[in-house]
Amino acid sequence: MKARQLHDWNLTIGAAKELQRHLAARVQTTDDVGVPKFVAGVDISAPNAAGVARGAAVVLSYPELQVAEHSVVEDRISFPYVPGLLSFRESPLVIRALEGLSIDPDLIMVDGQGLAHPRRFGIACHIGLLMDVPTLGCAKSRLCGTHATLGDERGAYTELIHNDEVIGVTLRTKVRTNPIYVSIGHKVGLETAVRLTLDCCRGYRVPDPTRYAHLAAGGNLKLPSTDQGGTRQPSFL
Repeated sequence: MKARQLHDWNLTIGAAKELQRHLAARVQTTDDVGVPKFVAGVDISAPNAAGVARGAAVVLSYPELQVAEHSVVEDRISFPYVPGLLSFRESPLVIRALEGLSIDPDLIMVDGQGLAHPRRFGIACHIGLLMDVPTLGCAKSRLCGTHATLGDERGAYTELIHNDEVIGVTLRTKVRTNPIYVSIGHKVGLETAVRLTLDCCRGYRVPDPTRYAHLAAGGNLKLPSTDQGGTRQPSFL
């Protein structure tokens, strides 16, 4: 995979916000997914005392959700932590991890926001545009918007509304567990994003692709060579 060079990363906070407004107009909100064969999850670790973090991309076969490949990179984080500008802090590492893959995923799941963002351009939108790959955001916390009361059963969801606009959904992926917030990143319709996210949640609150990416970024994903069937099965340190 190779990212497109859409802009410079050396930006002020004001310039980064303006760039988000500009690039938001390029986000495609209609489906270009089809039936995926490979789904990637991406995440980064918290920086250590020296400001160094790991970015990870883990590719899973779909619908089996078995690990096919992973890529981990390490570097210093340079952009400050600013709410709403997570992408400028994390995307450079995520992009490098994705570029280290030999398998091109049909869909990328990002642990963060897509359109569910004040400027309609969260990290899932940014990565989707840079990689030109269908992308969705599945965040564990809400950045903006309100929603109605959510049912307790798995699969219950309700629209997430901000400024009278549907920006995503609040989705219950596990009974008696806090919901997650799913939104379009790029080239994925919202209905498809909800369906695929729910289908990739196999007993956990978050979908397996981003869960494995979180473990890989933290150095906690261990892959033996192969099992008897030739499929690499993950284990956790």
